[in-house]
Amino acid sequence: MPLEFHAIAKRYGNITALWPLTLSISAGEFLTLLGPSGSGKTTLLNIAAGYLDPDAGAVLIDGRDVTLLPARKRNMGMVFQSYALFPHLSVFENVAYGLRVRRRPAGEIRRRVEEALALVRLDGLADRAIRDLSGGQGQRVALARALVIDPAVLLMDEPLGALDRQLRKHMQLEIRRLHREFGRTTLYVTHDQEEALVMSDRIGITNEGRLEQLGTPRQLYERPGNAFVASFLGESNLLFGRVSERNGGWACLSLPDLGINLRGLVDVPLAVGDEAAALLRPEILRLRPDGGDGIAARIAETLYLGELIAFRLELPNKQELWSRRMATESWPSEGTEVRVGWQPEDIRVLPISANQTRE
Repeated sequence: MPLEFHAIAKRYGNITALWPLTLSISAGEFLTLLGPSGSGKTTLLNIAAGYLDPDAGAVLIDGRDVTLLPARKRNMGMVFQSYALFPHLSVFENVAYGLRVRRRPAGEIRRRVEEALALVRLDGLADRAIRDLSGGQGQRVALARALVIDPAVLLMDEPLGALDRQLRKHMQLEIRRLHREFGRTTLYVTHDQEEALVMSDRIGITNEGRLEQLGTPRQLYERPGNAFVASFLGESNLLFGRVSERNGGWACLSLPDLGINLRGLVDVPLAVGDEAAALLRPEILRLRPDGGDGIAARIAETLYLGELIAFRLELPNKQELWSRRMATESWPSEGTEVRVGWQPEDIRVLPISANQTRE
């Protein structure tokens, strides 16, 4: 079912947790709220669940206003970061809890719990104690408990935060698989960009209580709306300056610290004289040890990352850039003086978010 927020706002004393925010999640969509701590994403999730009351606005499920309904009447499944499992109950009883509260018949409870455990690949573990589960198994129990009640909407609050990296990567794929099989509208909250990119149909980037941009993973990565979004999703290099020229879909950015003008694509409102940032993703930078066009730089550090090599480059004004290339290629050593080049069509000129401090 669709989940909608209409001008939702929330304050805690003098602190604004959410400025009026409007967002629509389509039926069956997996939408992730991605942002730093304190950006408002968990506040919005808790308002959706009914654990917090908004100061203004409305929450709708399938077109029905549920803003004043208590959490227990909203038919939402919730998966917490801490899992919130009952340690004194078995796996079966943890998953069955929501059905027992709803007074479902015993036969239906057994059938639906068995189906939910099979869905999360925990067949045969129904009688196991919670304390005897691994972290990944505990997370699956929490998912099964949320799914077994057949929720209209599934809410997930940083559910993979307590897992190690390898298990987290595995669970990302499992959650994506479950979503495709189960097909429930899902609102997922995280500060981990990899989770958002891997699992989401769309991502909403939040910052200081505002929704900065909403789009598919590819749209946000390739066409960020401002410098904050560019810096928060994927690795980025940002060079700050002022727009010196605007011509159709192109803009020229003056970078006085480096003594150059940098040309790039622009598809957002920017005028001559505006402060802006040029986005140079590490993968577009090319290092030329033998000279040529580009900015002079020194390779300050090289990092071996397995399939990739990362270079930390120091520019004449002491600003740093990062570049990457495949480890199978040859690469210059630390301390080498190089020229850093790129193709103008690979650069985007972006406005600076009102909530972003220029660095």
